[in-house]
Amino acid sequence: MSIFDIFKKLDEEKAAKASQPIEWIVVGLGNPGAKYDNTRHNAGFRALEGYCARSGQKIDRMKFKALAGEGMLGGKRVLFLKPQTFMNLSGEAVRDAAAFYKIPPERVIVLSDDVSLDVGTLRVRPKGSAGGQNGLKNIIYHLGSEDFPRVKIGVGKKPRPDYDLAAWVLGKFPQEEQKAIDKACEDAVSAAACIIEKGCAAAAQNFNGKRI
Repeated sequence: MSIFDIFKKLDEEKAAKASQPIEWIVVGLGNPGAKYDNTRHNAGFRALEGYCARSGQKIDRMKFKALAGEGMLGGKRVLFLKPQTFMNLSGEAVRDAAAFYKIPPERVIVLSDDVSLDVGTLRVRPKGSAGGQNGLKNIIYHLGSEDFPRVKIGVGKKPRPDYDLAAWVLGKFPQEEQKAIDKACEDAVSAAACIIEKGCAAAAQNFNGKRI
């Protein structure tokens, strides 16, 4: 096979993938703007941004009040979303995208921070309440359902009970936690791929717990 044939084959494969319908939505939660980079609340954004850096996936088109990009994950064509409406209105983007592509809640995967988990810990859940996470709460409201999978990324508990929660989640990770959160964010996308390919039970078995 000549080099021209190889490039032709690659182009054909790329075109074939692009023609597949969107079957899943993978949402990373966070707040837009540089001042929120590396904050605990932006773990979902961080997971997708890390995936983009590793894979070349683009999530850079404004659509559905979000930065969006189409690509393959877990053998299926997915829409990646980073809502740009701020955390407590994340559901608007998810609702609009799900309605446009006719995606049911059980095929919407949300990557979010979780203050009840130690830094670097993952927890896969097939459905459930918001657990106090405002982005999840708004998605539940706009989808009218709690029955969507989520990958929770541990960002650490408040240092003391009277510590202001907003200040905690909008705080940045210290240097000594960077390795743990990066590993968890990387594995969060792998967990999403596993959900798509094998289901939530398999993803929970393979990814729940401390990642380092």
